[in-house]
Amino acid sequence: MRDEFNISRFFPVLILELEKKGLVTRTFRRLDPDRQTAIMEAIFAESGAKGPSELNIKKVAERAGISVGSLYQYFGNRDNLLVFARELAVYLTAMTFQAYAPDLAALPLEQSIPAYLAGGIELGNTETGLMGFFAAAAYHGSPSDRESIVEPIAQSLLEVIKAMLKAAADRGEIRTDLDLDLTARLVNTFLIAVGDASLLPNLNAYYQLYSPQNSSEKVLETLVDLLFHGLSPRSNPS
Repeated sequence: MRDEFNISRFFPVLILELEKKGLVTRTFRRLDPDRQTAIMEAIFAESGAKGPSELNIKKVAERAGISVGSLYQYFGNRDNLLVFARELAVYLTAMTFQAYAPDLAALPLEQSIPAYLAGGIELGNTETGLMGFFAAAAYHGSPSDRESIVEPIAQSLLEVIKAMLKAAADRGEIRTDLDLDLTARLVNTFLIAVGDASLLPNLNAYYQLYSPQNSSEKVLETLVDLLFHGLSPRSNPS
């Protein structure tokens, strides 16, 4: 499952939708896919450096190896480019996880939790520009970044966790006395903390989670054990 978390499959559909909204031109849609990807990565990388709202269109052009004029030809203006980046991040992240929500929900909870977390870490390690963009918005972005980027992505991830727990409850894998909404929010918070600490070295320095003694595999195994046994139905005392 982890290797299937791939965002490239969603590019063509998304770009067409954003063209219909007037955020990107037909000229951009007709570019070679590799060139499109390079431009998108440049937007994410530059946005992630100082936060999406501080995006510098000249530096985006430098990162992408194209002229500023070409960027205006593709997006029309800086505002369109910024909205394009926001919608791109939200769409790609949400669609990637939502596409696998049914598969994750169908797995036993003891398998779905590590599959979900490992897939998210894999995505973050592969799509470093997108990860940096979202991290900048989440950890030091503006109020507009929170509303347009952080909250939509966070809500889509929370819905995946809710679906996993609802399916587990229907199978009798977790306790019947749990408040599923609150439990999903708590599990989601645990998974975000563990996942982000793996991807953001400064955050891990604060959490003191991963170390030479605590490998990613050991952390994941211990987390799953704690969550699964905390959620599992309690045995009646003899």
